[in-house]
Amino acid sequence: MQNSKRILVAPLNWGLGHATRCIPIIQALLDQGHQPFIASDGVALSLLQKEFPNVPSFELPSYKITYAEKGKNFKIKMIWDSPKVMKAMALEKKAVKKLVKEQQLDGIISDNRLGAYYKKVPCVFITHQLNVLSGNTTWMSSKAHQKIIKKFDACWVPDVEGKPNLTGKLGHLKKSKLKIAYLGPLSRFEKKELPLVYDLMVLLSGPEPQRTFLEEKLLEELTQFEGNILFVKGKIESEQTVEEQQLSKGRITLYNFMQSETLQTALNQSKKVLCRSGYTTVMDLAKLEKKAFFIPTPGQYEQEYLGKRLQKKGIVPYCNQEDFTLSELDRMDKFSGLTQFETTSDFSGLFTVFSKVKENSEPTSTSLST
Repeated sequence: MQNSKRILVAPLNWGLGHATRCIPIIQALLDQGHQPFIASDGVALSLLQKEFPNVPSFELPSYKITYAEKGKNFKIKMIWDSPKVMKAMALEKKAVKKLVKEQQLDGIISDNRLGAYYKKVPCVFITHQLNVLSGNTTWMSSKAHQKIIKKFDACWVPDVEGKPNLTGKLGHLKKSKLKIAYLGPLSRFEKKELPLVYDLMVLLSGPEPQRTFLEEKLLEELTQFEGNILFVKGKIESEQTVEEQQLSKGRITLYNFMQSETLQTALNQSKKVLCRSGYTTVMDLAKLEKKAFFIPTPGQYEQEYLGKRLQKKGIVPYCNQEDFTLSELDRMDKFSGLTQFETTSDFSGLFTVFSKVKENSEPTSTSLST
């Protein structure tokens, strides 16, 4: 294609959500004849390499983000780690600049990677957090985030612009000079009418050590569950593993991870879902119209806000990790469950941002032909 663009897609390695919501964007690039390139690190990179084995991929410097062992120390840990993150961002900028030149890239799509930016090509920032909740420092963290977003040529928010919406105050500003486009909720999944096989699906993700803490707690609490459980640990490893265990009143099937197609089938075959309240998971479950129960990652204000908001609206119940017991799951029957929003993503229109030749840009093979 004469107008085919070479686009770098770079999601943050913070759990799996940033990577999984880039899947429909990478697929849209391929469908429209563009050449995507993947850049990330850790499990986010591993997941996308498994999903798109034929798409060129590159490793970026890691932010080395981990959670505090106690939720109350989350903010302190983030502040403590900030010099390490700033150093990684500086290295990331250099790595991205090198990739742009070596691969003759026409643009960059960064999902919350603050250093995945190069001023000489069009750059897009994907986020659902125009406001970054951080307790009594929310005003400061939000302004700092918006200042970074402002240097990008566009900001794509995976939610609907009006009400009702999924993100609430996270993804909506009363006044803003940012170049915001609302994509509608992004999901790699499709709702399918399949026979129900599992009474409960447990879907884990997120940075350590909290992912492991929740896995251990749930495996202990669910021993008396009545019915069949599918338990996906969210551990991206070289080989998929499957293990079955008999419970006193049912059975539990454990996977270390699932790729998109298998996971889509499993979710459609599951009556209810127990998981974190990460925003990408919320979008996926809304697309599949699922009843769910949320356990926010301790200390992560965004997940706590989404959990409280959806419970207050009577959609999905939640509880704190330390308070979870098997009986909490009974509350799901009193809530409506998530419902699908119309996705408004016009990717052909959105991708036109990469046809703009920036001032002082370095010519690439495709910019010369347009």
